[in-house]
Amino acid sequence: MKNIYQPDLMEVAAVQRHTADVKSVKVRFRDADCAQQFQFRVGQFGIFSSFGYGESVFNICSSSTWSDGLEFCFRKTGRVTEALWEIEEGDTIGFRGPYGNGYPVEAWKGKNLIFLGGGIAMPPIRCAIWYALENRADYGDITIVYGARTVADLVYVNELAEWSKRERVRVIQCVDPGGETPNWTGEIGFVPTVFERAQVAAENSVALVIGPPIMIKNTMPVLDRMGLPRASVYTSLENRMKCGVGKCGRCNCGPVYVCKEGPVFTMEELAALPQDY
Repeated sequence: MKNIYQPDLMEVAAVQRHTADVKSVKVRFRDADCAQQFQFRVGQFGIFSSFGYGESVFNICSSSTWSDGLEFCFRKTGRVTEALWEIEEGDTIGFRGPYGNGYPVEAWKGKNLIFLGGGIAMPPIRCAIWYALENRADYGDITIVYGARTVADLVYVNELAEWSKRERVRVIQCVDPGGETPNWTGEIGFVPTVFERAQVAAENSVALVIGPPIMIKNTMPVLDRMGLPRASVYTSLENRMKCGVGKCGRCNCGPVYVCKEGPVFTMEELAALPQDY
């Protein structure tokens, strides 16, 4: 039986720098059998390691329909991410996963989709957006509101532009007041405020809200005023993860192990948990 803590070896296929401190990485299994057998659900996470430095948890931000490897995105914030920042095409890193429950994309079929994200939260939303676009007939209108502190902090800007050209897709980009540039053509304001101005209908909709805690906190009253039930509002507690397999206890909220029952929860489900998440 394989050691549950033993990572698979992954070859770095591509590295893309998005901002001064954010990169995305595409990796492929070095073992052909692993590559052939691997499957995951959008919204699940993986644990990526730089040998000699440690491992960190990141959402798998590529769509589950893509067969040519998988992708993750990270901000350079500490020992492991600083080591991952230096990797180049052809290098080898470790991967454990997939873990977690993923997004209930089957339950979302026939619904209008609202995606609300701030800053580095775009990667865990990106996988769901691509999945919905690749299964376009299954979903209704798609609204994406994404913001960051400054124009320079926005990630996946080329994909945002591409999504905006798709049928029944509305993309709204925004930056905090003072974060705009002279040629900025997007909105100026915080995500909750910009979203409320957009007057998106709540009827037959679900929302995925991921971002800084203050953004989520201020977004919920907007969704409440829209009339969107909290059972239809989803988020991810990916940042609670540590071991990924329910052994270390770092992610538990009362009786719930976020790495096993989550990290994706509805806001209604979160309301039933101890308020330490």
